[in-house]
Amino acid sequence: MSNLTQSPAWQALAAHRDSLASTSIRELFAQDRERVERFSREAAGVYVDYSKNLINDDTVALLAALARQAGVEEQRRAMFAGERINVTEDRSVLHVALRERMGTSILVDGEDVAPIVSAVLAKMRRFTDAVREGAWLGHTGRAITDVVNIGIGGSDLGPRMVCEALKPYGRKALTMHFVSNVDGAEMAEVLQAVDPETTLFVIASKTFTTRETLLNAHTARAWFLRSGAAEAVIAKHFVAVSTNGEAVAAFGIDPGNMFEFWDWVGGRYSLWSAIGLPIALYVGMDAFEALLAGAHAMDRHFAEAPLEQNLPVLLALIGIWYTNFFGAASHLIAPYDRYLHRLPAYLQQLDMESNGKSVTLSGERVDYATGPVIWGEPGTNGQHAFFQLLHQGSALIPADFIACMQPHHVLDAHHEVLLANCFAQTEALMNGSHAKDAPHRSFDGNRPTNTICLDKLDPASLGALLALYEHKVFVQGVIWNINSFDQWGVELGKRLAVAIEGEITQPDTTGAHDGSTNVLIDRFKARRNARAESTN
Repeated sequence: MSNLTQSPAWQALAAHRDSLASTSIRELFAQDRERVERFSREAAGVYVDYSKNLINDDTVALLAALARQAGVEEQRRAMFAGERINVTEDRSVLHVALRERMGTSILVDGEDVAPIVSAVLAKMRRFTDAVREGAWLGHTGRAITDVVNIGIGGSDLGPRMVCEALKPYGRKALTMHFVSNVDGAEMAEVLQAVDPETTLFVIASKTFTTRETLLNAHTARAWFLRSGAAEAVIAKHFVAVSTNGEAVAAFGIDPGNMFEFWDWVGGRYSLWSAIGLPIALYVGMDAFEALLAGAHAMDRHFAEAPLEQNLPVLLALIGIWYTNFFGAASHLIAPYDRYLHRLPAYLQQLDMESNGKSVTLSGERVDYATGPVIWGEPGTNGQHAFFQLLHQGSALIPADFIACMQPHHVLDAHHEVLLANCFAQTEALMNGSHAKDAPHRSFDGNRPTNTICLDKLDPASLGALLALYEHKVFVQGVIWNINSFDQWGVELGKRLAVAIEGEITQPDTTGAHDGSTNVLIDRFKARRNARAESTN
């Protein structure tokens, strides 16, 4: 057994869980008229109602004791101080530095990095202003009308999600496109929709060696040159977000149009850096900096608020409560705002790539559950798809419902119906319904939810919301004693894919794989060869 599961705080929580076995959330409300006031908090423009959980004051106290036992406060301080808490890669974790206020010193290995962060932001402003105002022209003198971001993982999910979320703030004269998948269908569809004379490509790759990104980038480059453009004008239509100036220049991009970020910025935490260039192009630098300011406000709350009043900590602890003491294996994200339709996908990477680990910082196998499966779709669509499972399924699935009080449209009746559904679902999940002599129409209830409310989905509130989830994931990783900032699990498949790719391109070569993989390779090659023969 691990030190964690044998610890006094863990054992106390297990006993406390047993004491609540005969209690329901509905009964907790009946016993306490002030429950909502005590189990809700607001910070940085984000209001969280966590009263519809199977918790009481003792639960929060015991969970906070677990966090203190795990050293959450010390690790929080270490992260903000720039210490190398990413121990397996020997790196600092300082995405919070990207949204720190100007003029504040940010030390990494004794060096103040605030000036270089400020310099990149200033460079982004000059460039994005030029594109948005029509001063940056394509090689034939026409203004840019389309921006194609080519990246993968955090270099795609973050910018894509934010551009969708902030669409009401976007520049109407710019159409944003995102290509991440190595599946050629995605690139082909984008290239069919854009004009090479008015398209700007943003190639986002820290090392400029990422296989998927470089394949897509070279496809875009070849398409551009086939349009009749000379190699000398590639620099007018391609920019890079990278650290590899030599590779960027070899591609044909002017190193002056390379936007830098640093190894203390993890990919899934990078939208706050120059990786956010597509966001700034679309909504402008003022809105991008408001996004940073909203995240910074949540950073300050996370850094300063006591654990029992700290929104990221509370959400993390409630997640620990259900994952480790009730066996919940997944967690639903249900945004009741169409503009947040990419948020569940973004949070999948943030949470599952961070905490999908089974080895502790000391290299031992865990004997407790770590990161849950994150999934979701916007409401009300989900109500007519998977909510049946939430209400009457056999699995316990905690859920976050996200609502915006004010919409970006004038269809008030629609918004009233939308939020009525959001609030009704959390009530129904909690209370359930019992139909006499009709078990198929009965709902047990006692299904936990958090309701997260923004006054309006704007750049600042979105920044605060995303920082809330970032810090939640960090706190859970500390308690589980895992490294939330590496992602070694993505590497093995990539390495094998390189070997298999080489075999696929050779007509008579098949490596020493398992029987299934060999058959799949041979089957593909046979079908490909048959197609080639039929076209000759």
